[in-house]
This record gives sequence, C-alpha cells and structure tokens, in this order.
Amino acid sequence: MINVIVELSKYLILTLMIIYTFHCFYTVRQQDEEERNELLGQQLILIFFMDFTAFLVIFLKTFDFRVIQFYVEMLAFFAAVQILYRVLYSKASLLLLNNMCMLLSVGFIMLCRLDIDTATRQLLIAAAGSAVALVIPVLIRRMKFLRRLTWVYAGIGIVLLAAVFLLAQTSYGAKLSLMGIQPSEAIKITFVFFMAALLSRDTSFSAVVKATVVAALHVGILVLSRDLGSAVIFFAAYLIMVYVSTRRPGYLALGLAGGAGASVVAYFLFGHVRQRVSAWKDPMAVYENEGYQIVQSLFAIGTGGWFGMGLCQGSPESIPVVKNDFIFSAICEELGGIFAICLILVCMSFFLMIVNIALRIKNPFYKLIALGLGTEYAFQVFLTIGGATKFIPMTGVTLPLVSYGGSSVMSTILMLAIIQGLYILREDEDEEFERRRKEAVQRIREREEARRSEEI
Repeated sequence: MINVIVELSKYLILTLMIIYTFHCFYTVRQQDEEERNELLGQQLILIFFMDFTAFLVIFLKTFDFRVIQFYVEMLAFFAAVQILYRVLYSKASLLLLNNMCMLLSVGFIMLCRLDIDTATRQLLIAAAGSAVALVIPVLIRRMKFLRRLTWVYAGIGIVLLAAVFLLAQTSYGAKLSLMGIQPSEAIKITFVFFMAALLSRDTSFSAVVKATVVAALHVGILVLSRDLGSAVIFFAAYLIMVYVSTRRPGYLALGLAGGAGASVVAYFLFGHVRQRVSAWKDPMAVYENEGYQIVQSLFAIGTGGWFGMGLCQGSPESIPVVKNDFIFSAICEELGGIFAICLILVCMSFFLMIVNIALRIKNPFYKLIALGLGTEYAFQVFLTIGGATKFIPMTGVTLPLVSYGGSSVMSTILMLAIIQGLYILREDEDEEFERRRKEAVQRIREREEARRSEEI
C-alpha cells in the first residue's frame, strides 16, 4: 500500500508543481488586482498540498516522527513569513514571497529526505534570516545615505576576502569559510552596492577603471582561494552593471575578451582549474578521482527520467556533496526531469521579476542594485545546474534557497528582502507620479474654469 502511495504521490507533486509554474508567469501578466490576489492565494494552496504530500511520503517510508515535527515547524515558519510581510508591508511583492517559499519548500523536502538534522538546521537558518530580512525593506526606504558609502563597501569586501584567503582552512579543495561562515556570500551584496554607488554617479572612463580595479581584486582573491564559482558570479555582476550603466558595447566586448583571456591563463596556472576542465571534458576517463562527482550526478539524472523514481526510492546519497552542490541531481532522480524543468522556470520567473523591478525604478542607484543582485542570482542558478548536468565545468556553488548552506540561504533571503524594499520604492514612485499627474490635471481644469468664468 505504501509503495502505491509513493508511486501516485510523484505524479501529484509533479502536477502541483506544473500548475504553480504556470501561475508564476500568468500572475505577472494579470492586471486585475482582485484576480491577481486570487491567483496568489492559489499558489499558497499549491505549496501547502505539495509539502503535505511530500512529507507524508517521507514519513511513511521512514516512520520517523521527527519528520512530522519538522513539517509542523516548517508550516509555522511559512505562515509567519506570509502574515508578517502582509502586515508590515502592504506594498510588498507577494509573488516574490511565494516563489521564495516554494524554492525553500523544495529544499526542505529534499534535505528532510536526505538528512532530517540538516533540514532542521536549514530551517533555523532560514527563520533567522527571515527575521533579519523583515527590517530591511524599511531600511532601504529610509536610509538615503547608502549611496555615499562607495568605498566602505569596497573595503569590507576586499578585507573579508583577504582574511578568508589567509586564515581559512581548505575544504573540498577551496578556501571558503571562517568559523563556519562563508563571507563571499555576504560580499556579493556589498560588491553590488559598491558598483551601484560608483556607477550611478559617474560613468566616465576613470570611474569604469576604478570599478574594474576593485572587481579585479575581488575576483583575483577568489581565484587564489579556489572559489571559482563565486569568482564567476562577481565577474558577471561587474560586467552587466558596467554595460547597463555606460551603455557602451565596447566595454562589454572588452570585458568578455578579458574574462576569456583570464580563464585561459588560470587554466595553465592553477591545477584545480585543469582538474575541473578535465572532469567536464571526459568524466569517465577520470572516474576514480575528479570525475566521480559528475558521473554520479549524471547517473542520478538519467535514472530519474521524466517522472522520477519517487521520494525515498532513489539513491542520491551516492552523489558526493549532494546536499550542497548536487541537490539538483537528487531532485531529478526522485522527482523527475519535468519537475526539475519547472524548478528552473520558477527560478527564471524570479529573475525576470527582479529585472522588471529594475527597469521600472527611476533612481539609477537602486536600479543598478536590483539589476546586480538579479544577475548574481541568475548566474548562481546557471552555474549550479550547469555543473550538475555537465553543461559547464563544476564550480562548487549552491542552488539558492534549495541547497543546504547557511551563508548561502541567509544571504539569498537578505538579497530578496533588498529586492522587496526596492519593489516598495518603485510602488512609492508610481504613487508619487500618479499624485503629481492628478495635481497637474486639477490645476489645468482650474485654470480652464477660471478662464471660462472671465469670458462670461
């Protein structure tokens, strides 16, 4: 009987995920406020039933009562986040909030299936991050001096990255963390603030040179620390922000050429880069060593097929670092390729929403912040999924909100809180524009009425 429930559950979970994914794109296009709110409410129902089904299956396969306890705590966390955002920020983007809850749900399901203790730690970190994130939108709204801290952001980033390079222990071939914290995750935010503060005031050649020097220091230290994934993310954010702020294709072309040249140099200088490329080109040839991870990942993806094997039916534990770098492979194996494609589409809708917010903000500083954070999010998703599927060499970054990783989850939740603050600012700008338009129309009408009175 349990096996029948498990088999049916994977189709139910997949159906709920497909409907949710459709809602993500359809809700954005919906102009009617009442219809939009109804769709957002339906999204919450879909998340609830998906979580209920998944955790029921995990419990039936394990009979571990900690799964029920975790499920109740997770529901309480989601309820608190949804209620507090609605109470504190009436103008917040509920679609952005729902997508965050959906991605966290997928992560909690897979982590609970893999290791309940890891899932519990992830939930505590997410709850702590969300508590801090609740105050960020109001800070973004009121702290007007953030634009003036240009070199403070640069200094914080370089000092912390240098500290990691000098003091951190090597883990999985790279220097990533100090005292269990990965500073590069937080520095993604300070780096974007630095670039936005500098380029929103000045887009001259000298300003671009300054931005390039600071970006090169960030990327260079990360490469020396062997944190290649973060280095690529920083470089992508730098390149996009410079191009958007200056609108000069020459800078984009020069940056791409410089990045390509730096990659070739890094390949010949650093052995770990050559190992990653070798594992990407022919993982079976180096299966016993650096190719083992990617081969196990590809086996898991192939085994899952389109519909997956069902929760607790696969063997994702055979993939090294599955809870961090290769959780996408575990999702493909047990929930299926169609579910994984829907997950990618949800991440894509996340990014498109952020870009839409950036395009509609009038303040250049806030516009660049939204664009920079959105670029970092999109590239992190691309690097994680691309590495797990052998589309690109592995870079060792986590899937935002889904993979296990305290620093990653915390920083992503804070980034989304900043985006929420910018969305609220955009709503304020729209209201101010509408108020001024109405005042102008009223003044025109008053002058017209006064003129008619004089004629009479």
